[in-house]
Amino acid sequence: MIELPDAYLDNMKELLGDEIKDYLDCFGHESIRSLRLNTRKIPVRDFLKFNPFTLTSIPWTDDGFYYEENDDPTRHPYYYAGLYYIQEASAMLPAQVLPIDKGDKVLDLCAAPGGKTLKIADKLQGTGILFANDISVSRAQVLLKNIENHGVRNCIVMAEDISHLERFTEYFDKILVDAPCSGEGMFRKDRKLIRSWLEKGNDDYAPIQKELLHQAIKLLKPGGKLVYSTCTFSRKENEEVIESVLKEYPELHVLLIGIHGSFVPGLTENTGNCVRLYPHKIKGEGHFVALLQKGGNTSKTVDLQKKKNDPDFPYLEHFDLDLSEGHIVNRKEKYYLEPDASVDLSGLRILRSGLYLGEWNHERFEASYALAKAISSSQYDNVLNLALEDQRVLKYLKGETLDVRDRHANGTVLVCVDDYPLGFGIVSKGILKNKLPAQYRYK
Repeated sequence: MIELPDAYLDNMKELLGDEIKDYLDCFGHESIRSLRLNTRKIPVRDFLKFNPFTLTSIPWTDDGFYYEENDDPTRHPYYYAGLYYIQEASAMLPAQVLPIDKGDKVLDLCAAPGGKTLKIADKLQGTGILFANDISVSRAQVLLKNIENHGVRNCIVMAEDISHLERFTEYFDKILVDAPCSGEGMFRKDRKLIRSWLEKGNDDYAPIQKELLHQAIKLLKPGGKLVYSTCTFSRKENEEVIESVLKEYPELHVLLIGIHGSFVPGLTENTGNCVRLYPHKIKGEGHFVALLQKGGNTSKTVDLQKKKNDPDFPYLEHFDLDLSEGHIVNRKEKYYLEPDASVDLSGLRILRSGLYLGEWNHERFEASYALAKAISSSQYDNVLNLALEDQRVLKYLKGETLDVRDRHANGTVLVCVDDYPLGFGIVSKGILKNKLPAQYRYK
């Protein structure tokens, strides 16, 4: 039996009453495994036609599934093709309940490692602009890696303190604040969090959460919507944080979340529309989610028409790529398709602004891995498509040279598995030189 801190147990007994035994019993159950499909690359119905795993639908999201213990999706080529993302089931709820419209400007404030960001990108369907921020540069780099692997084009990845974002006052249509927390809801999944709780507890996090949420509300347009979420159970980090912003911003409203019968409502009169997820009531871990709307009206107009881009970009003649989704930016011979943020981004710590297209290197243009993952096989005119069972798929993912004399390929090829891009390679005399970056290789 897991040993939980006495103070924590006292708090949970107060929260759960007679259900405390059921909660403690769940620590003896096997861990829950789940993934979320990348619907920008493949519709759910299409993936299920050839799905290699044993999947069961998650009730509160339309693209999430549980998988079995004997499945190992992180070692499957489809994982490297970016067809899905491994994400804990309850963590799928915050981005699911945030209503996103095409053309929205959206901020994911505490975004790393990126699961919620990717869901928002799916909802935007390539329109609008998505800012994904994490104050930690190292965590933001992990976030960037996941964004590139999943082929997101319209995202600006930042590593900024929220106090530096005043220029975005009332700029965003939607905001997600998945706040740093004491992690009580993940004790069953990650026992190291118990040690962290003993060191910090709830009191260290509540002031940070309140500051993040107060500042985020200033960045939200009138009429905009915001999700606040944590993976903890403490009133101090959940209901009391919501109550603090309701007191300061009387124009805020708590909207009803009513997705699943096993969710528990918030604990106060003002937070009854929020939801609590407990691991003894759902197939998943613990979470708290609140959906807020800022009062007032905005004269938002969404322009979904493509804008005329800069003069033709000469290095993408082999691609069928719509460059009207942004504007081409050249930074030291590295080229980006940058979305129009209509705000000055200078001085911000930006890791990536839009889609990295590639760079000019030794008198030729080298297309990037990010570009390979952002297109479909039909958008490039020199494709080397390998079947899933072909042993060369795994060899390519390991960074090896391939013998492809049976394919009559030549030049820079887009390497695919079952028509889903993995990266680029250069073929000469039937031998493929692998161009897959080391950080994206099979391990």
